[in-house]
This record gives sequence, C-alpha cells and structure tokens, in this order.
Amino acid sequence: MFLINRAFADSYMPPAATEIAERLDGLYGFLVISSLIASVLVIFGFIYFAWAYKRRSENDKTAYITHNNTLEFAWSFIPFVIFMVVFGWGWWIYKDMRTFSKDSLEIHVVGQKWNWNFMYKNGKETVEEMVVPVNTPVKVIITSKDVLHSFYVPAFRVKQDAVPGRYTAAGFTATKKGTFQVFCTEYCGDAHSAMLAKVRVVSVEEYEEWLKKGDPYEGMSLAEVGQKIYAQRCIACHNTSGEKKVGPGFQGLWMAKRQFAKGESVVADANYIRESIYNPQAKIVAGYENAYMTAFAGQLDDREVTGIIEFLKTLK
Repeated sequence: MFLINRAFADSYMPPAATEIAERLDGLYGFLVISSLIASVLVIFGFIYFAWAYKRRSENDKTAYITHNNTLEFAWSFIPFVIFMVVFGWGWWIYKDMRTFSKDSLEIHVVGQKWNWNFMYKNGKETVEEMVVPVNTPVKVIITSKDVLHSFYVPAFRVKQDAVPGRYTAAGFTATKKGTFQVFCTEYCGDAHSAMLAKVRVVSVEEYEEWLKKGDPYEGMSLAEVGQKIYAQRCIACHNTSGEKKVGPGFQGLWMAKRQFAKGESVVADANYIRESIYNPQAKIVAGYENAYMTAFAGQLDDREVTGIIEFLKTLK
C-alpha cells in the first residue's frame, strides 16, 4: 500500500527530497485513494439503488423499512476508524517534523521584500541560495524584516511562516543532492511571486569546503560584483531595460536626470545611487510614490555598492 501511495504521489507532486516528504506523500496518497474509494462506493451505490428500486408503476407502494443496526454501526464505525488512522498518522509525522535533533545544523533565514538571506554560524551570509549537506539534520530559524512571509520548499514538504519581530523554526534532512526551489507562499506585496531562492544540497565534504570560502566575489570585477548583487537583490523590482516594473528600469540610469515626486531633480551620479540604495525614501522618483523599496543600509558594504554603480554604467 505504501509503495502504491508513493507512486501515486510522485505522479503529481515534486519528487520527495527528504525522509519527511516521503512519509507525507504516503499519508497524502492514502487520503486520496481512500477518498476515491469512498466516493465510488457512495456515488455508484446511489446510482444502483436509484435504478434497482425506482417506482415502476402507479401501483407500486413504498415498503415499510425499519432499520439495520449492523449496517448503521458499520457505516459509522468504519469511517471513524479511517479518520483516527489519519489523525494518528498525521500527528506522528507532525511530531517528528517539530522535534529537532540536538546536533542539527542551524541556519538563520531572514525574509524581506523581496528576497531571502541565509546566515551561518561562522558568520557567512548568502542571498537567494542556501547550501546544506546531504543526510544531515538541518534546523532553519526564520524571521522577517518587514511583513509576513512564508518559507516553502516543495521538494522538502517544508513550509513555515516568517513573522516580523519573532522567530519560528522548521527542520529537514535532505536525502538527495541537487538544487531545489524556494518560494514565498504568503502574499507580501507587488513582487511576491519573484521572491525566490534555491536550496543546494551537496556532499558533506563539498559543504565543508564551501563554508571555508570567505570571499563570494573572488576573481570578479566590480561590474561583475554589481551584476551578481542585481541578480540576487534587485531583479524582483527592477529590469535592466527601461521597462517599468515595481521600480524604474536601470537601462540608461547612469548620469540621467531624475525627476522626483516633490518637484526637484538631480543627476543620477554615484552619490545619488548610493543614497538610493541605503535610504530609498530620501528621494522618490515621480510616478513611484506608492512603490516600496527595502533600505539596504547595513546589508551591502562599500564594495558591493560600488559594484552596483559600475554595473549600472554598463547599461547604456
């Protein structure tokens, strides 16, 4: 039965990449199959009895029917047993999902409009990609900097709200190496659907080696650094063309005249771009009065901001 459930679940759900995901697929498959059997029995039973006992002439009289204690008990007790099995099965999985191993690898996850940040115990921080070792218990400690988000990895069957001002947690043990999609499943604003990230599952040896690498921009030019930051932090709200998205497009921005909502204007030089990154509410471009941008003060260092400036210079 379990193998049938697994095969049934794999046909319409993302391939399970954790042990908990496999168990959830088994439960979900059982629910679908048992519901299908119950529906067939009820619907076809209704059709059969309607046909078999329909009134065939004006002289037909309805027979006097009392009740059948055995039948009435059976159609109440059997569903009760099924419901209790599902309850116990679900509670068992939920308990294991919420019981974190003491030797779990802890990773802090921070959601904000509109990206995910991942912080490790050694101080390393990544954006839009979380790297974890295979077959290792992982505990993610989740929070939000602005509004309610929800951290969801379909292949892991892990979903947990990111709540501003408090911490929540979820756990998993990845059983397959590969790259798995992360979504935000709590509507959080205009670019909600673009709030994406990846979980990359590697061997323990690869993970240890990756963790030691201190410079994520090693061997990259400043413009390449800026392009990487754009892909991680800016792409949800800004295009590299002149097309309007949540915010204005970046093409031709460098040294262009910017007209602001309050009537003043300024040339988009390095000082303006730096201020717009660190304090975006200081000067709001006309037509974007209702748009919201995260302030990146304390999140991007001088090298990264300079890289963004150099990248914008290339978008002529």
